[in-house]
Amino acid sequence: MFEKQETNPNETGKNSVGPIFQLLIVIAVAFVLATLFTAWTPGVISGNQQGNQIVAKIPQPTPPTPTVGATATKRLKPLIGIVSGHWGNDSGATCSDGLTEAEVNQTIATLVQKDLIKLGYDVDLLKEFDTKLAGYQASALVSIHADSCEFINNEATGFKVATALARSNRESSTRLAACIRNRYAKVTNLPNHSTSLTADMTSYHAFNEIDIDTPAAIIETGFLNLDRQLLTEHPDLVAKGIVEGILCFLNNESISPTPNSNTQ
Repeated sequence: MFEKQETNPNETGKNSVGPIFQLLIVIAVAFVLATLFTAWTPGVISGNQQGNQIVAKIPQPTPPTPTVGATATKRLKPLIGIVSGHWGNDSGATCSDGLTEAEVNQTIATLVQKDLIKLGYDVDLLKEFDTKLAGYQASALVSIHADSCEFINNEATGFKVATALARSNRESSTRLAACIRNRYAKVTNLPNHSTSLTADMTSYHAFNEIDIDTPAAIIETGFLNLDRQLLTEHPDLVAKGIVEGILCFLNNESISPTPNSNTQ
């Protein structure tokens, strides 16, 4: 009923070998490609090695060359200390209408500070008993005050300048006072009222607190009675007289200090 079909041996071998042969070809091709890829790719770099190579490419700053015997940098601009008399301590002289010496002093001292800063100087505005005064080092220190509000007589007008009676740098301080005295008189036209110098000026507390090599002086800019108009209405002129006196000292301008700056 059914005829037996004969199988061709060649066809059977062909069907069984085909898939295996294809698999072998794929493996061989993959092997060749892997070999070529390995030969072309640069050596494998570990995470640490790769990080080291990246860091190595970044320019590293050259360490500074140690300086033998290096010294502290010298201040480029002179430092001036300006004490605003009575500021932070008390009112100083008080007038009948409430005007205080402390406020007059502070107005003038602030103007002196601003004027000197404009000229390129470093300036500290200090209180009467400022903690900075202990061992204070500067090219100059000037304390600004004013005299009594009370009417004494018609001669109670003018200014006065003093230095410490005993300082190792007396010569420098004397010259500072002489410069202020000379320039202040020229700018303000006030007379030098040297006969009313007091121990509070010649033994001014700051003279004994600051560094021994800091030149220092104290000025009473005028009387708050007869010189009130100048001190309160023209504080810029008063400040200018002090500034020019300080510049005279710093720039070694022509003026000879008197033998005793406290009596001239």
